Amino acid sequence: MTSLPTLFISHGGPDIVLADTSARHYLEGVSGLISKPKAIVIVSAHFETDGVAVVTDPKPGMIYDFGGFAPELYRMVYPAAGEPALAEKVYGMLEAAGLEPHTFEKRGYDHGTWTPLMLAFPDADIPVVQVSIDPRRDAAWHHAIGKALAPLREEGILLIGSGHITHNLRAYFTTLRHGAEPDPALAGKVTAFTEWFADKLGSGDTDALLQWKERAPYPSENHPTDEHLMPIFFAYGAAGSGAKGRRVHDSVDHGFFANDSYLFE
Repeated sequence: MTSLPTLFISHGGPDIVLADTSARHYLEGVSGLISKPKAIVIVSAHFETDGVAVVTDPKPGMIYDFGGFAPELYRMVYPAAGEPALAEKVYGMLEAAGLEPHTFEKRGYDHGTWTPLMLAFPDADIPVVQVSIDPRRDAAWHHAIGKALAPLREEGILLIGSGHITHNLRAYFTTLRHGAEPDPALAGKVTAFTEWFADKLGSGDTDALLQWKERAPYPSENHPTDEHLMPIFFAYGAAGSGAKGRRVHDSVDHGFFANDSYLFE
């Protein structure tokens, strides 16, 4: 079996499943970038735990972890099954790597998982195992989670990191709610940040990437908190030694909220 690439997805807001945007249309075409996987292991920025956790739930429900959106979003269901046997295997691989994982017997799909998967794999016929982030840990720690699970790619399992390449929600909602014009200075800082990542991921510069807070331009303006960037380091690590990232989508909302996504091979 051919080894699958890994993906980093900027998952957008929950209303991405309703919006007529290029980010939505990109996600609708994700299945055309890869062979159909046997299963999916996904790390969502909205699944935060102390350390790393693996969900063993065979029938995950839904988590509507947002407020103030269209009523139909709260009725949407993504009925993909869990895969307890794969979850136990993931747990064992993380344990063997010294990452001291734990398990969740019950946990639904948060919107960092169900919204992109609903668009990318709408038939919901691929089992899904969820793995958490720890927002108190750094890029190198999340990269190590990916490295530990990289062999799953050889088994036809798709490894996805679901976060956001930029995530300054305060600026985003100020612009959205008050009808303000996007700040051109902030837009320039977003461009500098996303282009730096495109360059370093494209060249496979692991040292620079794992030191992003010290070496990338404008880290705090793009990520006042780190959690939405951590899945990119998982996806990068999961692609294996020598991997490089190809930017496969790069739209921007409201002048500065970037939706970059990457395919790692």
